[in-house]
Amino acid sequence: MRFVPVKNVDQQGVLCLHRVRQGFVEERTATINRIRGLLSEFGVVLPLKADTVRRQAVARLEDLPGWANRAIGDLLAHLSVLDQRVAEYDTHIRNVARADTRSRRLTQMPGIGPVTASALVAAIGSGHEFRCGRQLAAWLGLVPGQCSSGGKFRLGYITKAGDAYLRTLLILGARSVLAAAPAKTDRMSRWAVSIHERRGYGKALVAVAAKNARMAWALLSKREAYEPLA
Repeated sequence: MRFVPVKNVDQQGVLCLHRVRQGFVEERTATINRIRGLLSEFGVVLPLKADTVRRQAVARLEDLPGWANRAIGDLLAHLSVLDQRVAEYDTHIRNVARADTRSRRLTQMPGIGPVTASALVAAIGSGHEFRCGRQLAAWLGLVPGQCSSGGKFRLGYITKAGDAYLRTLLILGARSVLAAAPAKTDRMSRWAVSIHERRGYGKALVAVAAKNARMAWALLSKREAYEPLA
């Protein structure tokens, strides 16, 4: 049976902010890919990095013939509008996070910024609908699935169940944790480096994201302050 947390009116309102922001982000990504695709038809091959596409597309615009110049120019103008809209919603969400005690508590964790914190609070409230942090991680699809053969059970890839948006935010946060971990000596960083060395980057990302989900549940459900592991 799929678990669905109950949301109140305030939570639903904040979720609207996140859904609209995510819609703008997805539209922005699609617009960047469309610009790359159109430019490639004129022999201009750009890398995937969004900032590079913006910069080089503008620089190449004058070299394009008539209608191509107009079409790609319109896409670049639309991209600027989307950048502005995403920035506006980032500001809205940061303000929401600053005004909420639970979100402020979550942002003390490594890899949890205002967007992730407010999204978690909007989605699960104080986390009381979950029995434990592992149940939250499972709902987010951050635990490995199980399969059996010949009476033996094996752990497979993560299930990717539940809320894909939250899972993506936690994975993005895990990337920042892993990037900073080699230069740190706290227990969390040492553990992240160890997982990376033993299991590889992809599995380390999921492990850090799952750990953050479990710790977030503990902070929300028990109303505790985050204390870094020395």
